[in-house]
Amino acid sequence: MPPPPPVQCARTGSGCTLSNSYGVWGDREDCRVPTVLYPTTEEELRLAVADAVKNNLKVKATTKFSHTIPKLACPSTQPAGNSILISTENYNSQIVVDRSKMAVTADSGVGLRALIDAVEAEGLSLAAAPYWEGVSVGGLISTGAHGSSWWGKGGAVHDHVIGISLVVPASGSQGYAKILRLGEKDPSFDAARVSLGLLGVISKVTFSLEQGFKRSITYSFTNDVGIEDKYAEHAKDHEFADITWYPSKHEAVYRIDDRVPLNTSGDGVNDFLGFQSTSILVSKSTRATEKALDNARNVDGKCAMASSFIGYKKLIANGLKNNNLIFTGYPVVGRQGKMQTSGSCLYSPASRIDVSCAWDPRINGLFFYESTAIFPAQKFANFILDVKRLRDLKPENFCGADIYNGFLIRFIKASNAYLGQPEDSIVVDFNYYRAGEASTPRLNQDVWEEVEQMAFFKYGAKPHWAKNRIVAFSDVGKKYPNFQKFIAAKKKLDPLSMFSSKWSDEILFGKGGERYDGCALEGQCICSEDRHCSPGKGYICQKGLVYQEARVCRYSTAQ
Repeated sequence: MPPPPPVQCARTGSGCTLSNSYGVWGDREDCRVPTVLYPTTEEELRLAVADAVKNNLKVKATTKFSHTIPKLACPSTQPAGNSILISTENYNSQIVVDRSKMAVTADSGVGLRALIDAVEAEGLSLAAAPYWEGVSVGGLISTGAHGSSWWGKGGAVHDHVIGISLVVPASGSQGYAKILRLGEKDPSFDAARVSLGLLGVISKVTFSLEQGFKRSITYSFTNDVGIEDKYAEHAKDHEFADITWYPSKHEAVYRIDDRVPLNTSGDGVNDFLGFQSTSILVSKSTRATEKALDNARNVDGKCAMASSFIGYKKLIANGLKNNNLIFTGYPVVGRQGKMQTSGSCLYSPASRIDVSCAWDPRINGLFFYESTAIFPAQKFANFILDVKRLRDLKPENFCGADIYNGFLIRFIKASNAYLGQPEDSIVVDFNYYRAGEASTPRLNQDVWEEVEQMAFFKYGAKPHWAKNRIVAFSDVGKKYPNFQKFIAAKKKLDPLSMFSSKWSDEILFGKGGERYDGCALEGQCICSEDRHCSPGKGYICQKGLVYQEARVCRYSTAQ
């Protein structure tokens, strides 16, 4: 089953519902909109925005994919009928490669895979891309999506953008909406490169390109001794380096990843295991097993799962294939377009109803949180040391993340984008179990809350705009030196805040979530009272074990 469309409309004409690809927003409340428009051309896109301006409607843009975890794409739904959603799903026909300028311009609805294939067909390469290709051109840059590199222009895709077309509100004499063509010297350019959809609707994006090249990848499985001293040198030594750290296993996997000449032998492909089409039966049984272990408080069972998955990843090189069919040995060499990003489950044929993406919300498969913290490079070593101290108290408590991808450590370079990273940075992603019900506490949830608070509060890490629970965005504006410049651009381009909503305000202004019974269970608040946890089920609000300023929901038998 290919992923379902993010927008589902009732046949009765009673409105539509927008979901993300996981089927559940952070607050578990549906996003309902009365009207969804599907423009196919830039002029139709302009007219859609103009109609909203003329009728004083709230507007949000969404895409074919909708992988943003926060509710950024949901317009205000009060009062009823006061908003529209513009989908770029069908605005995806133009990809223009200009070899003389080493650039490509694409409609904002164009998918990343289509863009890469068009560029590679001309003997050129896009140097940066996120690891997951299920994103559109407009969505890709809106939230700061990235790969991994401190070399050249770096791993953040928006730093390879050299032009943006943006549809913004205008006066009646200008037709209520106009198209701005922003180049690198335009004063609004650095605001528009990472805009969270708050400045207008992205129409077209132009990326800089490079001559086509291949990459050579080897995964080096080793122990995690000295990882806090090695990460920076690893990034400096290898252009597309990353590190996967499995704390419970004291294991680190260094990705040795460099460009090589086009005439280097090899036609490899990166088909990352987690993004492959997966048997629905396997996805359901994996989730059922993890849920049963969580409910039974069976830490050893989770560690056995983690060991099994890590062993399998090592056996198959985590999805790298030497000849597009099977892994036969390192290094795996292939064209940049085949090695930089993956997502084969996006293309599950409709005739195959037994496979899908493992997190497809229709199958009761994987269901998880994803926390992503972005550290100034110089602060990251101390964060690792603190995580090691917490791990060493009881290593098996970290098996829950190692079932997924452990701690994925990537590198992005300093950026001039106002909501980009102001210094060379380290990005850490970790996934962990999410309960089926908001009121259900989770095994070892205090561990992940402490790591989360350690990252964002002790070390001042910035949250990835497209990921994270609401608590990660607390006081986020104070972490960006150019934040007020972004707010000024927002007021200039969208003076009536048409493109803002209460959910985007929660993220941008980092006010934190509301406080209510159980609010800390899903990261909607940080507990300050036991009622914010689940005292009836034995979870009370306590201080962190290593970062003692943290306040976490910890299971206690002493009631």
